[in-house]
Amino acid sequence: MQTVQHSEQTLKTALISKNPTLVSQYEKLDAGERRLLNKAFKPDNDLFGPITLHSESDWIISHPEAPQDFEEFFSDPSRKAPSPEKRSIYIQCIGHILRFLKRKKPRDAFCIVGITMIDLYPRDSWNFVFGQASLTDGVGIFSFARYGSDFYSSHYEGKVNKLQRVSSSDYSIFDNYYIPEVTSILLLRSCKTLTHEIGHIFGLRHCQWLACLMQGSNHLEEADRRPLNLCPICLRKLQCAVGFNIIDRYQALVRWIDDESADSPGVSREHSREDHVTLPKPVEAFKEWKEWIIRCLAVVQK
Repeated sequence: MQTVQHSEQTLKTALISKNPTLVSQYEKLDAGERRLLNKAFKPDNDLFGPITLHSESDWIISHPEAPQDFEEFFSDPSRKAPSPEKRSIYIQCIGHILRFLKRKKPRDAFCIVGITMIDLYPRDSWNFVFGQASLTDGVGIFSFARYGSDFYSSHYEGKVNKLQRVSSSDYSIFDNYYIPEVTSILLLRSCKTLTHEIGHIFGLRHCQWLACLMQGSNHLEEADRRPLNLCPICLRKLQCAVGFNIIDRYQALVRWIDDESADSPGVSREHSREDHVTLPKPVEAFKEWKEWIIRCLAVVQK
């Protein structure tokens, strides 16, 4: 195993910049927020660990790319930012593709992301993809089918011998299709993928500074090692793009974990797609992350 190490000064510059305007902008942040973000380059930091590499197939080794510090993010001319007219993120449960999403994108949408439990195959020559996105159009679609624990142990076979054209509202072709069990691990993996990709739409490139949600991942094992939280450098980028108070953000995340997390009724996997089913929100896998958020809140509110 290798550890990606950066000097204290390198991380400090990546976070704050040497540009006087951006330094001044940073100094205007709330003192508690700066205290948390400064953990990025503190030697005694126990909240934001380094990136670890476990094999030659890990993202940083197999996909070399230049790191993006805050100044590069801020100055990127192609970066899109929300506006009063386009400030909503739409998540659409569908089985369709990017062109459909682009046509259906609401006027006030900053981006629209389709999610599906159906395995995605962009063309016959591809094995599968976890998702596809058009960052310039602010649309994407992602499949969480392979995040189910029993996907690879299940066996399905058969071919469509003749192309069938059906109504866009006819989903009968997917009857009895594989539906993964809704577990906390599947929810955690799905949240990581969705928020990582939306981060790209906000202009955040792959993180190479610290262990971070925005790290690239080449395989499921590497994706599981990636934390759900942003490192201080990427957190500052997102705060710049969206505008939020860190305390409010972290408290909202804790509420999301706590809401409806206990005594949730079970849901049968054998149900028609016409049924209106309220799925439980299993959050057992989020326990460690919740504890981490509470520790961050203690630093900010100190």
